Amino acid sequence: MDVKEFGDSVVREVPGLLRYARSLTTDPARAEDLVQETMVRALERAAGFRGESSLSTWLHRILHNVAVDSMRRDREVPAQDVVADEVERRWQHDSYTVDATEVAARAETRADLLEALTHLPFAYRTAVVLHDAEGMTMREVAQVQGVSLPAAKQRLRRGRMMLVTELARGHERRKALKGVPLRCWEARKQISEYIDGDLDGPSARRVETHLERCPTCPPLYAAIVATTEALHDLAERDPDSVIPPPLVHRLQDPVEPRTDVPPPGP
Repeated sequence: MDVKEFGDSVVREVPGLLRYARSLTTDPARAEDLVQETMVRALERAAGFRGESSLSTWLHRILHNVAVDSMRRDREVPAQDVVADEVERRWQHDSYTVDATEVAARAETRADLLEALTHLPFAYRTAVVLHDAEGMTMREVAQVQGVSLPAAKQRLRRGRMMLVTELARGHERRKALKGVPLRCWEARKQISEYIDGDLDGPSARRVETHLERCPTCPPLYAAIVATTEALHDLAERDPDSVIPPPLVHRLQDPVEPRTDVPPPGP
């Protein structure tokens, strides 16, 4: 496969890569950045593609690694097994169940499903998306994630359980927030503008009402306010902001004219 043909084949995989990236992050711009970095790495490593797996699997493996690197830089990789163990313990109890009708209804709503997916730890989320959304075989999922086939199967099993549990939790959250304006993410996206006084009256009131009645957003808002105020005070608390007396003296002294510089010409 020559370079042009390889490049054309890679471009044809972009829709699937972008769909996968959007399942990994709620930020559309970040998803596009992940795909762009994947394309760059793929073209740089074109000579290393031997066809031992499909091009799609190979590209998804690169994207997977790009996302892992990004999350490690941003310190976003959670204690995945702790979360998975907690959910599995719930499923082990005979008394544990969910409202299947409500879970199915939320799963049919794209926004609710994507929101639930973002709450799954990365390794389990990618296993579910690659197998159940992208249609990859478990062997291909294992290749993308760089794990054994049994490990990939365990991630899929746990990921499906966590997704159902998260969809059920989402239903409970929506019941608790019934009548509260704005979804949590919509309110949180506007907090910075609210703090800075950049929202119009109706928008500001919706954010205020949400913060008054939502059980989870007020602590986040309070934390942002505290952090912002701390940054405002940083200059006053920073010892480097105090100009050293010798420097003050030099700045206040008149500059002595130099006598060794010839006068400008006519």
